[in-house]
Amino acid sequence: MQADNDPPQTAEEQPVDPATVENPPETPELDPWEELEADVAKWKELSLRTAAEMDNLRKRTAREREEAIRYANQRLLEELLPVIDNFEMGMQAASQDTTSMIYIGMDMVRRQLNEFLASQGVEEIDAAGLFNPNLHDAVAQEDCAAGEEGRILRVTRRGFKLRDRLLRPASVVVSKLPAPAEGGAA
Repeated sequence: MQADNDPPQTAEEQPVDPATVENPPETPELDPWEELEADVAKWKELSLRTAAEMDNLRKRTAREREEAIRYANQRLLEELLPVIDNFEMGMQAASQDTTSMIYIGMDMVRRQLNEFLASQGVEEIDAAGLFNPNLHDAVAQEDCAAGEEGRILRVTRRGFKLRDRLLRPASVVVSKLPAPAEGGAA
């Protein structure tokens, strides 16, 4: 027993029970079969996850490869569009005399270009109706009393899509309602 004026004993100073030193508390040992079954379950789950990851990788790679093939010419076609614009301006100038050999030859080239673009999956964007910011680029607005606001009045540069991707938006002029005239009568 401790006297009232003795300091409390620390864990190192506590007396040790010889029974606990000779017979430490038993830790339950796992059965070797249970350990093996746990390892088998762990490895089986890991192999199933790995197989699923590999299947997903295969599918994603196939999808990416298909998309790369589908859109492989996108950059080339984007760079070709200004050339087509210039060719169209030349066609407009040559259209003054539709019987000239220059116009007839240029018209044949235009048809071949259009067939080539169609074979590559390129479509011209429809520029009729209402303005769509996903397909059109509004370069100007003009007052138009007849009709509704936001209607496409004319195309300044044609737009194109490659299958479902936008290559270039159509540049358009859209209508706006005229501002109401201010009545200045006193």
